Amino acid sequence: MNLADLEILYPVFRSLPPLLKQATEKTLSRVDAAPGQMLFDTGDTCHAFLLIASGSLRVVQPAADGRELLLYRLGAGDTCILTVSCLMGAKPYPARGISDTDLVGYALSRQLFQQLLAQSETFRHFVFYFFAEKILGLIDLIETLAWSQLDRRLAALLLEKGTMIQTTHQLLANEVGSVREVVSRVLKDLEQKGLVQLGRGKITVLDTAGLEKIARPFGDTSH
Repeated sequence: MNLADLEILYPVFRSLPPLLKQATEKTLSRVDAAPGQMLFDTGDTCHAFLLIASGSLRVVQPAADGRELLLYRLGAGDTCILTVSCLMGAKPYPARGISDTDLVGYALSRQLFQQLLAQSETFRHFVFYFFAEKILGLIDLIETLAWSQLDRRLAALLLEKGTMIQTTHQLLANEVGSVREVVSRVLKDLEQKGLVQLGRGKITVLDTAGLEKIARPFGDTSH
């Protein structure tokens, strides 16, 4: 695949000035990866900007127990915001990139990437557009994770406080590291499940065993 073929997936290269286009075509290097192959790992130095021609790549945050949190997936025509961040900030990768399928890509050197970013307004717009798009996706992921874990933290906190709790939603939010609006939604959900009863300035625990099932991953709350 030459630059003309790559322009179908990445139209931004069509608008490059002739000298930048020539430099890009000369320095493009092909990258091939088999399914399951790691393209970068946490702590690796980022040397190039990857353009995906075919295949799929998943970017994950590995945990100490071997599990992986999927941050996002990339396909043909996509760009990796962690790569952009690492190239611009001269920082190592904070996550891992693994090919889901047979993957074919083309790498731009760090030097050429920085040159394109500095000299081409169109290329800057292309990079920052994808950056913003993926950031919004990561924010959605963070909100989902925060919601899924908050019910556990909140259930554990309620169990610690007893069955008749004099408190406010704001005070509970402060204790679990969240905001009042989110805590109120979780408490309302617990109430609808019959686990608690909400009142003005107080919360009554109706089903201790039910709260324990939710809170158990955060410790032994069976006492």
